[in-house]
Amino acid sequence: MMCASGTISVLIVDDHAILREGLAYILEKNPGIAVAAAAASGTQAVAAARAHKPAVIVMDLVLPEMSGLDATRRILAELPDTRVIMLSMLDSPEQVFHALRAGALGYVLKQSAATEIVQAVLTVVKGRQYLSAELSNALAGMNLEHARQSPLESLSDREREVLYLTVASMTSGQIARRLSLSPKTVATYRGRIMEKLGVADRTSLIRYALQNIGIPR
Repeated sequence: MMCASGTISVLIVDDHAILREGLAYILEKNPGIAVAAAAASGTQAVAAARAHKPAVIVMDLVLPEMSGLDATRRILAELPDTRVIMLSMLDSPEQVFHALRAGALGYVLKQSAATEIVQAVLTVVKGRQYLSAELSNALAGMNLEHARQSPLESLSDREREVLYLTVASMTSGQIARRLSLSPKTVATYRGRIMEKLGVADRTSLIRYALQNIGIPR
């Protein structure tokens, strides 16, 4: 888990090269942290974790090939001592709940990553939870039992990703490219989402998401 020098080894997972490079630069300015590897998809993350056995993984929530939640579950099943920090633009309490339930010990908002990521790594490596400061008020009023019973709980990780990207005004083609799917598959996912949430069209779906999850547009 630790490098030979005693520094904290970190795996960075994000599908944007600029963000990977930026996080690596910020982390390696701290002499106690070393970036062992980087990955651009969920599948690559699982392979890199197996190869490098990092102490901490900084994991993007939405990834090609496999979601950050699925990758986290697979990695922790094999490497239970690894600490995962979920990195996301989404500040939904429910999404934080899903990340923590998948095994993540930290949740950092991308807009705060530059100032918080080092502290997050230093915190979770000790086995302590770290959440972005902006999340504290929202989480304080979160009813976890209600979250478990919410219709949104019935969505799979991939369906949830399609929902978030739909709300972000992405077309089926754009979502397909982002998630390495076909546009037809994206349309199928969206149809399942609307059926599970009891909405009839895309406009109603977006309205439901904004009202019940608080996804930023």
